[in-house]
Amino acid sequence: QVQLVESGGGLVQAGGSLRLSCAASGRTFGTFDTYYMAWFRQAPGKEREFVTSISRFGGSFRYADSVKGRFTISRDNAKNTVYLQMNSLKPEDTAVYYCAASRRMTSDRNEYIYWGQGTQVTVSS
Repeated sequence: QVQLVESGGGLVQAGGSLRLSCAASGRTFGTFDTYYMAWFRQAPGKEREFVTSISRFGGSFRYADSVKGRFTISRDNAKNTVYLQMNSLKPEDTAVYYCAASRRMTSDRNEYIYWGQGTQVTVSS
């Protein structure tokens, strides 16, 4: 059984910061550093959208244009954990944030094999 467990969501004022974490576990998951990791988000009434991804050892990144310069993805393979540092938050960042694991570096959500349950981020104006 594979688990991706997100944490760190909450309510924050516009301009504030949050740091999300996603811890991976499970006997069938294998080695964490064999996966590319990503964050997606889904706002009410909207499709799930790509936010950012990171390569297996953290040397490459992709960001959606909407979060470039504000969000930073990182990972700690020793802890089987991926992080999302979110700064200068805006009300339009309000969504459920999901971490996901893939065998490829991609922004296509269909390529992601494992998903977390999501954590709510709410940004008030």
